[in-house]
Amino acid sequence: MVNEEPRVPPTARYSIGEAAQILGVHRNTLRRHTNTGPTGISCSYRKSNNRKFYTGLDIVKFWRASV
Repeated sequence: MVNEEPRVPPTARYSIGEAAQILGVHRNTLRRHTNTGPTGISCSYRKSNNRKFYTGLDIVKFWRASV
C-alpha cells in the first residue's frame, strides 16, 4: 500500500489493474477487498461489457480506511 494518499480525480474511472497500481497492491488483493467488510472497496460495472471499475473517490476512501 502506498504511503501517500492517492491524488486522483473523484469521478475518474479505473480498471482493476489501474486501481491496484495506484494503491500499490496486487490486483488479486484488490479483488479480495472488493465489497468485503467496512474497509472494503466498492466497485461499479460498465454497462457495455459488464466489467468492474473503481472511481477515484472509491480508491481514496479505501486508502483512508486501510491506513
